[in-house]
Amino acid sequence: MKNVTVIKIGGSTFGSGDTTVEDIVALQKKGHALVVIHGGGSAVTDWLKRQGAATRFIRGERVTDLPALQVATAVLSGLVNKEITAAINLRGGKACGISGVDGALIESAVKDPEMGFVGSVVKVNVALLETLLKGGFVPIISPISLYSHDRPADAPLLVNVNGDPVAGDIAAALKAARLIFLTDVAGIADASGKVYERLSSAEANELIKSGVIAGGMIPKVNACLKALSAGAAARIIDGRPQHALLEELTKSFGGGTTITK
Repeated sequence: MKNVTVIKIGGSTFGSGDTTVEDIVALQKKGHALVVIHGGGSAVTDWLKRQGAATRFIRGERVTDLPALQVATAVLSGLVNKEITAAINLRGGKACGISGVDGALIESAVKDPEMGFVGSVVKVNVALLETLLKGGFVPIISPISLYSHDRPADAPLLVNVNGDPVAGDIAAALKAARLIFLTDVAGIADASGKVYERLSSAEANELIKSGVIAGGMIPKVNACLKALSAGAAARIIDGRPQHALLEELTKSFGGGTTITK
């Protein structure tokens, strides 16, 4: 458990030429202990459109009413999770697809009633992850989680949680060696587009306050800071180049942004 790598993969990094699944299988065969958290917001949006449901965002996060929660659960914990898991297993890896609900992995509360059933992580229970890792499996985690804190009696049992903070909280709870975000950008960039190779936690917080780090990058950076607090190394890299993940863990990828204490 002392050399676990937690990887967050976003749906935007997947494409016809994506090699992330191949890299996960290759790394597992080399003896790397991996935990993967995935997103899939674009797939949720597509399925909501098929249902004739509009998608509304506030401060970059999807407003999740009950119909949207049901679709998000079916798409993220069903279709997306099982497609990733199947792809790894069919390539000779050993993967097990789960969600934040399984083994009470992620206990959550509703973050803001205005957002509907969008959750924030309250507690991570790592027993199931440890069992899977010791059994030689890569856990593939959907961020649909338990609505277990301050839940009204008539509320659903599930909440939709942003996968970025889930990754940070899992890395911290496991005391992982490293947390890697595979994104569709080169790293954290300044106003001119130049990528910061290295940022301290204090510098990262200042960039958030000044607005240089904004939008969807904020929860990624905050997740890195959470992982750092538990001793993990934290990296945000471009997941689009061929074999970016494999090179990151075997050859020192060299690009992206490293966040340090």
